[in-house]
Amino acid sequence: MKRIPLLIGGSLLLSSALALAQQGPESLLPPGFDKPAVKAPPRAADPPPVSSPRGDSSPVVQPLPGASAQSSGSAPSGPSLERLQNLTPEQLEAMLSTRTRVDMPPGARRAMKQVGIISEAENGMASWSLANQHPSLVRATLAGNKGRVISRWGHILLRRALASRLNAPKGMDPAEFNALRTALLVRMGEGVAARGLAQDVDVVNYNPALTQAAIDAYVATGDFTGACPAVTWHGGVRKDKQWQVLQAICTAFSSGGARGMAQLDRVSPGDGIEQIDLMLAQKFAGAAGRGQRAVTIEWDGVSTMTPWRYGLTLAVGLEPPANLLSEAGPWLSATAATAPMASFATRAAGADVAGAAGVLSSAAMVDLYSQIYAQGGTGDLSDRSVQLQAAYLATSPADRLNAIKALWGDGANPAQFYSRQVLTAYAAARLPVTSEYAADAAGLIASMLTAGLDENAMKWGSVAPNGSEAWALLTLAQSSRSNAVSNDQIDTFHDDDDSVDQRKTRFLVAGLAGLGRLPVNAANDLAGKYGFEFGKTSRWTQMIDSAAEVGNPELVALLAGLGMQGSGWDKMTARNLYHIVSALSRVGLSDEARMIAAEAVARG
Repeated sequence: MKRIPLLIGGSLLLSSALALAQQGPESLLPPGFDKPAVKAPPRAADPPPVSSPRGDSSPVVQPLPGASAQSSGSAPSGPSLERLQNLTPEQLEAMLSTRTRVDMPPGARRAMKQVGIISEAENGMASWSLANQHPSLVRATLAGNKGRVISRWGHILLRRALASRLNAPKGMDPAEFNALRTALLVRMGEGVAARGLAQDVDVVNYNPALTQAAIDAYVATGDFTGACPAVTWHGGVRKDKQWQVLQAICTAFSSGGARGMAQLDRVSPGDGIEQIDLMLAQKFAGAAGRGQRAVTIEWDGVSTMTPWRYGLTLAVGLEPPANLLSEAGPWLSATAATAPMASFATRAAGADVAGAAGVLSSAAMVDLYSQIYAQGGTGDLSDRSVQLQAAYLATSPADRLNAIKALWGDGANPAQFYSRQVLTAYAAARLPVTSEYAADAAGLIASMLTAGLDENAMKWGSVAPNGSEAWALLTLAQSSRSNAVSNDQIDTFHDDDDSVDQRKTRFLVAGLAGLGRLPVNAANDLAGKYGFEFGKTSRWTQMIDSAAEVGNPELVALLAGLGMQGSGWDKMTARNLYHIVSALSRVGLSDEARMIAAEAVARG
């Protein structure tokens, strides 16, 4: 059984997601970059040299034991051990309050080369992928992505590209490069990956943008004390209220709760911080002291739920008011899907968004519901966990199929429906292939493909009539095909296509053409026949095609993510889909290309 690898695990915005998905991201490109010259990547055995952060060509490494003091750098300055032993607790606290930085010897610092959390050996991108790209192009591609990628598989691919261990483009500050990547991961709802990426850089090398991106990552994961190294090192660079609250929290956990609470008492509402935020911060900081101050959280008069407020709410073990969360939109609630401190109900609600988005894998969703099932209890959530068990273990295949369909629901909420298909992917793969279930074959195939179970899905080819949706999904998902798809087969699919504006037919034609399973001339003829435009080019199409021509998977992945922004598949064009699928196929990302093409038809 083959699985396409998954990575387990929101500001410079230049145009709207709607414009990007409908017309191509033309306005995102800096002047003169409508078709930049993209250099061919060097051979794997001859990676391009990248300057070290010290300005010389030698890497910064940890000195070997026994190395001379000169080679290992100067020792950090500070009081002697004898003096520290003679200090009173009050003197020690006063010293710590004024001495916020501890010098790090050069030999202990990490180089700013190949920053990331996934190596090439771990299915990451090559470290040199962006080293020869123009900084303006990389900056516009990363900063212009709002993080709402409509494709689950596109999201997974973009996350892998951002989290890979990469060298910064020549001429770009490595700290800026990491800040752009970290901030985009936060906008994508990938707080855990963003935090890991920020932590791969020593705080001494943070610039203001990376400091803010790192803090946003800690907030997104409810890990407010995790931000303390950055807050301590860069203590005097900011004076805003959010920074003051973070400083007080860090003081509470490093120098005593009473001192931190006193700092919080001196912070007044304003500058984006409201009284509810201060109360939540006091409740969080109070956990650091022995005599905790009783803090009662009152939500009366609170009209909005911000990421900061939501992160603090989860961090102190409270449930956010449902009305505020619903008004904030589903994306904010999705961040709780990976929050271990959140309740099962909150995590499950977040999973109904995060699963479809690509934040959660099928296995992670099953793990969540397994914990819910083990807890027992009553209610809708418990009933859902029982249904999932039946989807896997019911004696009768018919009962398993009924449980799977019950979990999917009626499709009134498209994101939830697709997330539930992610949840049932492995259960669908366990069903026997029989014509008795032919009417449900398309849904079962789509469910299997959410987890990359293409070999299991292909077994349903014997019960998928030509021209059916099940046939279309399998034709796109199969790993190889010796003969082209005929126009008659597509005409049959078109005749039964009841999607809005027959969007699924458009995506089928675009996907097949991008995969090379339908000649481009035939695709253009079909586009004219069905009344949609297929061949028009834009700056974005020129750039992703150029990146594919020189064989740069990393740049293709970033540009593909840029072209898949929007609130839903109704914002995607057949033209963009064709160029994305084609470019991915040409740079060796054919697995992702096939899954994105099939997903487009399933969700179109």
